[in-house]
Amino acid sequence: MNGYEEIIRNYLDKAWARSEEGLREAAPAVLEAPGVLTFRAFGLPCSVKRHGVFFDGALDTGAKGVLTAIYLAVVPTHPAPLHPLKAFKEIPNSGPYQAAFAVHAEQALVPYVPNIRQNLESILAAFSGHWNRDAPSGDFSFTLYPLPKIPLYYIIHEADDEFPAAVTCLFGGDCPSFMPLDALADVAEYTAQSLIDRCLRRHGASS
Repeated sequence: MNGYEEIIRNYLDKAWARSEEGLREAAPAVLEAPGVLTFRAFGLPCSVKRHGVFFDGALDTGAKGVLTAIYLAVVPTHPAPLHPLKAFKEIPNSGPYQAAFAVHAEQALVPYVPNIRQNLESILAAFSGHWNRDAPSGDFSFTLYPLPKIPLYYIIHEADDEFPAAVTCLFGGDCPSFMPLDALADVAEYTAQSLIDRCLRRHGASS
């Protein structure tokens, strides 16, 4: 058992310490069978059993498995509001993580803005997301749910003759009460990586 596996098991023990129905409601998820929850996470079908986290049927012993297990261990039962939105830097005690967040959650997506625009409908479907019709700025905007109660609100500025492309990632207003701060930053980073992977697969299929 590697270090991540032990961490996942420990958080899953905490998660399943609730009643199955309580965990199903908090996630929220579908209780497919005793000890088996299903929902979408990081754009993939996810099933969680007492001993592990599975994406597309494969056991995950990496960071996404850890983040999913943390989420299930701490997520409260009350609904997750989208508004008010918060920039990561506005979340208390986020200072040590801000530089890494900007690089890995926002700037990493800039080269892929055209691909994201082209594949946005499939991205929204994968992440249970939606267009943001109320976006205050940007050329297009959308919300993704890498975990069921963690909304990430993206504002995208496409490149033009004067300015390069830019990506802003905001959190739904109550995200800090649904995940620890460092895990929230990691969720945004691995969501960005999932989007990049999806864009690269699409590009490879069309080339």
